[in-house]
Amino acid sequence: MFTAQELGASAVAPRVGPLTLVDAAMLAPMSGISDLGMRRAARRFGATLAFSEMVASAELVAENDEARLRAEGEGAEPHAAQLVGSEPAAMAEAARRLEASGARLIDINMGCPSRRVAGRAAGCALMRDLDQAGRLIETVARAVAAPVSVKMRLGWDDDERNAPTLARRAEAAGATMITVHGRTRRQLYDGKADWRAVGEVVAAVGVPVVANGDCRSVDDARAMLAQSGARAVMIGRAAVGAPWLVGAIGRALVAGGPAVDPPAAERRAAALAHVEWLLSALGRRAGLRHARKHLAAYAEKAGAPEALRCALVTSEDADEALRLLALAFASRPQTEAA
Repeated sequence: MFTAQELGASAVAPRVGPLTLVDAAMLAPMSGISDLGMRRAARRFGATLAFSEMVASAELVAENDEARLRAEGEGAEPHAAQLVGSEPAAMAEAARRLEASGARLIDINMGCPSRRVAGRAAGCALMRDLDQAGRLIETVARAVAAPVSVKMRLGWDDDERNAPTLARRAEAAGATMITVHGRTRRQLYDGKADWRAVGEVVAAVGVPVVANGDCRSVDDARAMLAQSGARAVMIGRAAVGAPWLVGAIGRALVAGGPAVDPPAAERRAAALAHVEWLLSALGRRAGLRHARKHLAAYAEKAGAPEALRCALVTSEDADEALRLLALAFASRPQTEAA
C-alpha cells in the first residue's frame, strides 16, 4: 500500500476531521459492488479512501449478517462506511456500532436514486425533506466522534436543484465533508454529470466538497476539479474491474502526467484476491454468483478475448473461474490508465 511519503503532498487533498488524506481520489460507495474485497484492492493501489457499499441502518442494528458483512473494513483502513436510512435514532445507533468496529469516517447516503431506497424516505428522498435531513445528520454527528460526511445529488430534478441548501444545512448540523454526484435523481445515471453545478455547493460551504459522476480518467478528474472547484474526486463505475484506477488517478493528480496502470501481474493478483475473498466470505457457490459482475468487468478491462470472457462469466466452478480470470490478464501489457 502506498504511503503519504511515497505519494507526496497534494495541493488539493482535503482534510476531513482528524483524517489527513494523501491525495484527492476516492472510491465511491456502490451498492452490490464496493465490497470489502474491492475496497482492499483499491486501498492497496493507493485510493485515499474506499467507501463501503451503503449499509441499511435498521438492518445493522438488527444484526443482519449481510449488513454486517457490508460494513466490515478490515484491511481497507482508514475504514469509511456509508449508512442509509431515514430514522435518526436507528442511524445514530448504527453509526455508533460502525465506529466501535473501527470506522474512521461515517458517510450518510442522501443520493441513492433507487425506488427501493427513495421509496422509504431515505437516500435521495431526503433532499425533498431538508428538515428531516438536517435532524438525521445532527443526530448522527452527535452520536460519534468520527467525522461525518454526506453524499447527495444536485437535487430531485431540475426544478428542485437544492444541493447548495442541503449542503449548508449539513455543514451546520456537523458534516465535515460533502460529496455531490453531478446529476439529479430524475436523471438516474443518464446524460452527463454537471461538474460546474457542483461548484455551487463548493461556494455554499466551508467544508471540503468532493465531485462525483463520470470520472473515468485523470483528464476527467482534472476537468472535474477545475470546473467545480472541488477538493477531490470520487470514482465509481470506472473502477469496476479496475480498482487500481483510483490510486493511479490520485498519484497523477499529485505528480502530474498520465495515470499508469500497475503491471499486469499485480493487477492479476489483485483481481484473484478480490474474487477469492468473495468465495470465502459468501461461500463458493453464492460467492461465484456475486462475483460475476466483477469477473466480467475484470476480463473486459484486461482486454480478454470474447470467448474467454463468456466462459468466465458462465462458469459454475469456482476453481475454473479463477483459472480463467488469471488467463484474462496473461497477455495484456502495462498501459496508461488515461
